[in-house]
Amino acid sequence: MQGILVSIIAVAAALASTIGAYAQSYPSRPITLIVGFPPGGPTDIVARVVGEKMRQTLGQPVIVENVSGAAGTVGGARVASAAPDGYTLNVGQWTTQVGAGAIYPIKYHVKDSFEPISLLTASYLWIIGRKDLPARNMKELVALAKASPGKLTSASVGAGSAGHMCLVDFQNKSGTKFQHIPYRGGAPATQALLGGQVDTACLEASQTLPQYRAGNLKIYGVVAKSRWFGAPEVPTAAEAGVPDVELTFWHGLWGPKGLPKDVVAKLNAAVKTAFADPAVKERFASLGHVIPPVDQLNPQALAKHHQAEIDKWWPIIKASGIKTQQ
Repeated sequence: MQGILVSIIAVAAALASTIGAYAQSYPSRPITLIVGFPPGGPTDIVARVVGEKMRQTLGQPVIVENVSGAAGTVGGARVASAAPDGYTLNVGQWTTQVGAGAIYPIKYHVKDSFEPISLLTASYLWIIGRKDLPARNMKELVALAKASPGKLTSASVGAGSAGHMCLVDFQNKSGTKFQHIPYRGGAPATQALLGGQVDTACLEASQTLPQYRAGNLKIYGVVAKSRWFGAPEVPTAAEAGVPDVELTFWHGLWGPKGLPKDVVAKLNAAVKTAFADPAVKERFASLGHVIPPVDQLNPQALAKHHQAEIDKWWPIIKASGIKTQQ
């Protein structure tokens, strides 16, 4: 019996030694950041800017791989089933980690299947319209929609996306009804607005700011508690006449469940180093993104924020009756 006990202790000690040595040597090869959307969108940009700085800190290539489909859940499934070794990570956001989990028949859990590493940036959404839409402001938009329920169309980047749920929340708070038109990404949705194929949309503000500045789109209100510093002249939805329509488009970094704590700590430290860099701060400011306070750049803050968003939005999504299939 004593011999067996000694053997167990020896095996445990060897395992602990192996894990410790692994954590110390990590990373020893390239790291892949999975983004569940095509190149060029907000999430892809966040991954590339942060990933480049992480590369410098960690001493290994950090490669962004775009695995799009089903509101980012194809990429999410890839990370959820990956080995928890720190070499396959997920740059997710509101759509992939909140909205999709409530409507898609995915084989993983958007929270429980991942190990949180850090919050990343947050950006703003705003309600926009084609430039020749008769409504000149939010109150006129609501009146126009109420005059013909379901006639006005609204684009999004897919069912269950942040833009789609922005529309659902706006409808609930304003007593209106729009026809939802899903697109595969923000770029085609914006093009549909510019071409007059759809009437309105709720899209990420920085992507559509140049078209607004050029006079090619109308902006009705920012979907947030405060105005966006990128266009301070644009009122919030509440200021424009529809209170309580708020949705923050936030990003985060996760690994597969079971990622060793020492590896999580190294990755978290690399994120903090990235956000402390003046060039990174300037880059995100130019994009209209907000970097979280330092005390929110940790796994615990991401987990808490993620759970709060699920608790808030899943009842709203499920009450809306949205159904989709992968």
